Amino acid sequence: MTLMTPPPLDQQQQQEDDEMLVPHTDFPHGPQPMEVAQAETTNTVDAQSVEDPPSARFTWTIENFSRLNAKKLYSDIFFVGGYKWRILIFPKGNNVDHLSMYLDVADSATLPYGWSRYAQFSLSVVNQIHSKYSGRKETQHQFNARESDWGFTSFMPLGELYDPGRGYLVNDTCIVEADVAVRRVIDYWSHDSKKETGYVGLKNQGATCYMNSLLQTLYHIPYFRKAVYHMPTTENDNPSGSIPLALQSLFYKLQYSDTSVATKELTKSFGWDTYDSFMQHDVQELNRVLCEKLEDKMKGTVVEGTIQQLFEGHHMNYIECINVDYKSTRKESFYDLQLDVKGCRDVYASFDKYVEVERLEGDNKYHAEQYGLQDARKGVLFIDFPPVLQLQLKRFEYDFVRDTMVKINDRYEFPLQLDLDRENGKYLSPDADRSVRNLYTLHSVLVHSGGVHGGHYYAYIRPTLSDQWFKFDDERVTKEDMKRALEEQYGGEEELPQTNPGFNNAPFKFTKYSNAYMLVYIRESDKEKIICNVDEKDIAEHLRIRLKKEQEEKEQKRKEKAEAHLYTIIKVARNEDLLEQIGRDIYFDLVDHDKVRSFRIQKEMPFNLFKEEVAKEFGIPVQFQRFWLWAKRQNHTYRPNRPLTPLEEAQSVGQLREVSNKTNNAELKLFLEVEVGSDLRPVAPPDKTKEEILLFFKFYDPLKEELRFVGRLFVKGSGKPVEILPKLNEMAGFSPDEEIDLFEEIKFEPNVMCEHIDKKVTFRASQLEDGDIICFQKSQVGSSEQCRYPDVPSFLEYVRNRQVVRFRSLEKPKEDEFCLELSKLHTYDDVVERVAQHLGLDDPSKIRLTSHNCYSQQPKPQPIKYRGVEHLSDMLVHYNQTSDILYYEILDIPLPELQGLKTLKVAFHHATKDEVVIHTIRLPKQSTVGDVINDLKTKVELSHPNAEIRLLEVFYHKIYKIFPLNEKIENINDQYWTLRAEEIPEEEKNFGPHDRLIHVYHFMKDTAQNQVQNFGEPFFLVIREDETLAEVKVRVQKKLQVPDEEFAKWKFAFLSLGRPEYLQDSDIVASRFQRRDVYGAWEQYLGLEHTDNAPKRSYTANQNRHTFEKPVKIYN
Repeated sequence: MTLMTPPPLDQQQQQEDDEMLVPHTDFPHGPQPMEVAQAETTNTVDAQSVEDPPSARFTWTIENFSRLNAKKLYSDIFFVGGYKWRILIFPKGNNVDHLSMYLDVADSATLPYGWSRYAQFSLSVVNQIHSKYSGRKETQHQFNARESDWGFTSFMPLGELYDPGRGYLVNDTCIVEADVAVRRVIDYWSHDSKKETGYVGLKNQGATCYMNSLLQTLYHIPYFRKAVYHMPTTENDNPSGSIPLALQSLFYKLQYSDTSVATKELTKSFGWDTYDSFMQHDVQELNRVLCEKLEDKMKGTVVEGTIQQLFEGHHMNYIECINVDYKSTRKESFYDLQLDVKGCRDVYASFDKYVEVERLEGDNKYHAEQYGLQDARKGVLFIDFPPVLQLQLKRFEYDFVRDTMVKINDRYEFPLQLDLDRENGKYLSPDADRSVRNLYTLHSVLVHSGGVHGGHYYAYIRPTLSDQWFKFDDERVTKEDMKRALEEQYGGEEELPQTNPGFNNAPFKFTKYSNAYMLVYIRESDKEKIICNVDEKDIAEHLRIRLKKEQEEKEQKRKEKAEAHLYTIIKVARNEDLLEQIGRDIYFDLVDHDKVRSFRIQKEMPFNLFKEEVAKEFGIPVQFQRFWLWAKRQNHTYRPNRPLTPLEEAQSVGQLREVSNKTNNAELKLFLEVEVGSDLRPVAPPDKTKEEILLFFKFYDPLKEELRFVGRLFVKGSGKPVEILPKLNEMAGFSPDEEIDLFEEIKFEPNVMCEHIDKKVTFRASQLEDGDIICFQKSQVGSSEQCRYPDVPSFLEYVRNRQVVRFRSLEKPKEDEFCLELSKLHTYDDVVERVAQHLGLDDPSKIRLTSHNCYSQQPKPQPIKYRGVEHLSDMLVHYNQTSDILYYEILDIPLPELQGLKTLKVAFHHATKDEVVIHTIRLPKQSTVGDVINDLKTKVELSHPNAEIRLLEVFYHKIYKIFPLNEKIENINDQYWTLRAEEIPEEEKNFGPHDRLIHVYHFMKDTAQNQVQNFGEPFFLVIREDETLAEVKVRVQKKLQVPDEEFAKWKFAFLSLGRPEYLQDSDIVASRFQRRDVYGAWEQYLGLEHTDNAPKRSYTANQNRHTFEKPVKIYN
């Protein structure tokens, strides 16, 4: 184990592609078998001192990586900050097509109750070819018993990781690193928000912290809360169907509850399904949509216009000609302002940029009416600002070069007091009312912690604008000082304190990925009006009554829960329950205990006193009651087992529960046997000897396909069924001599067992005992009537396995299209045949089915293979959950045929026309690239009949590969990079012995990050041995058809490993391309530096799009 100074964390690698941060769960809930492989791995820890440091780097080298068969793999344990840690990875992904990686508290199972620890950490997969391309993500987390590991489910696409050309797997070895810094924590569990702060938090419903932070901010604008309370609602409204009532209810609970409040009613009122709530949206988007909805619902009410009064401001867009007297203006309203963060040091710099004047001149002149093209000034000025000013900070922006969103973690300051009248009202238009003083005070700071595709939101708010700030982080509210709310949310970088100041070690730096994302300011002159008093009289009476009742019920439930250890729940099943349930709610066993009368009885109460309660409830005198205990049998059935003894009935309820219940369940389940005389009144139960057996009887009618309970009887063990046939016929309403068949219902888990009973053999010889069930029906002998299920066993088999499946078209995955009643035992062929029959399709093999993911409420990414599962039950299961949804699609060719084919998306670049057409090529998997090209030739328009085509692999605007014609297509991946087909230019065919084929790429320099960014379409160029740059430029300009004026601005450079060396016209280009010490040809190229003004093509290199980028919709 080596110990040394850790190098500084790579600040360049932002979290632009961060996955939503999640604790590792194998999405299924409930215990999962642990399978951890013993891979050949080596581990090292680099730290600042030999004593256990608060920060360290751990390196894990994993050999034979692609041959790992285990689902999950743990590293060795390492120590940081006095704690044991380890890395957890899923080499093939945690139910996703990405590498999944987490930091895990190694000894979480043995730590004391209520433990927690806080760490900032990053996880990396080292690029062993170029370390600067290492994949790295960072986050922070409060580890505790519920979340003992934390990290990234989608760390890196498996396609990238396993591609040997990428450098993450070299010699089948993967190197993983963890940088961990442990911080001091406060006790998380014992915190009482209401007691400590006077405020309560909101429960997180999944990934709804973005909504919680916004709702807390809006709630703490009292004028807004008052307006919500005054929206007209009635006692007949249902909160989950009415946004106003749901919001009123939520705000009332935030004001008067002692514990954190749930938001489920509100999200239901939005019309969100659970999947919506588990998708992180954008705070600004939600804010706008919610305010629009409320504005709409307030129309025609006493609070109409409140949203506008609070949040609406106006600005004026103007264009003013310089040389003629012409000015165009347009007034626009806004509810929030989007301010640039990149390139701005603070809010004032962003406002300066907002009103910056743009000059329209040269090629960009303005076309003024009557005056033609004119030099002009264009800009924005503010007519008025709203009382509540919402500023959205543009922390996220689109990077065109990388074709992805990135998060800007730069330092950005915001003041406690914001003066928008500064410098003589530089932001105001001439029409602005200068008598209004635009001096604002900061009310709340919404913070985003994490990367571009996920993370965590919380808010710092000072509800009364005093010096005391509060942090609202989901359920938890804490008091915070001003420094924490302001300066610590500016972003930028943070340096951890040195642990060994004596050593000359590099500072341990973390990018601060927690930073302000939205600011709310309140105008000083409107402060009194907005921070107003809101009390009970603002809340409608029906709402007060309803919400008080809800609170009381909740309190009652809480009290019952707290006192549960003093009580026993006794569930009493009677004949009436069996009559009501069997054949309707249940078919197997005798009763659903959750649907029988239950009593909450103090454990100390003697059982004989409880019998008096039963007498009152059911009108059955105590002396006529006999209670039986239920027992769970080894075959998983649940039957009455034996009557209570007089000695047991003399005990207390609590003692009796312990006798009956080995599993320590808080319930006592009983069967109440009541015998009735000929006048149908209760009589004393007969003595029960060992010889007597209590049997229960169900009757089956095959014509009606109906099963019902008909009664119970005591029989003698030595007796025979033939002796009770007249009695059974009477129960069924038949004549005494009707021929009937008897079956014993033995079990139904995991499959049905129901056997014929010989009427001439004694009950004891048939192994019948107390609580057994006999099903009977009319004898089938000689019956000519055709029935689907002619006897009891076939009917029970049908009932046990029947399954109504909701089918949806894969193109409309939210809508049920039709339902079919199928059997779980149906084979793959049975299911597709029934679907084809329903759709009127002759060939069932053209149906392709896809299973349902119960967690995301979406189709699974991979369809079901042809005969890939045995039974319908296998199609419907998702981990430990079963769904009733299947998705179907109709293929143009049979599925077995399609599965033998490989489908590739190929982008064909026309030689002379500026167009790209995407073609879908479908060929047998054994085909080669040559076959792809031949197929493509039949679909595309060539510049001449003998043109030759080649296939390239393009990724992030670089050419990585020319595919050999004999390469098999089976392993080509078009999911992460683009396959490009193009004609081979004539010049390349006449290749001289000293000519070179070089890569030519477009690039821009990103000064902020001091790196080169490629864009546009890369291409090859043949250069002659003595050709100068001036000669090459002529050919490049002709090839790309760039106008002279534009081309004059272009610069040409030789780039090797990302470093440009600018070339002069007289330079011999080929002389630069002599080096052989590069890993791939794409690493040295001729670069064309210019701005990217080409229109974006309609396709992207990466077809993967994250599902959580759906726009926010509130459906009601």
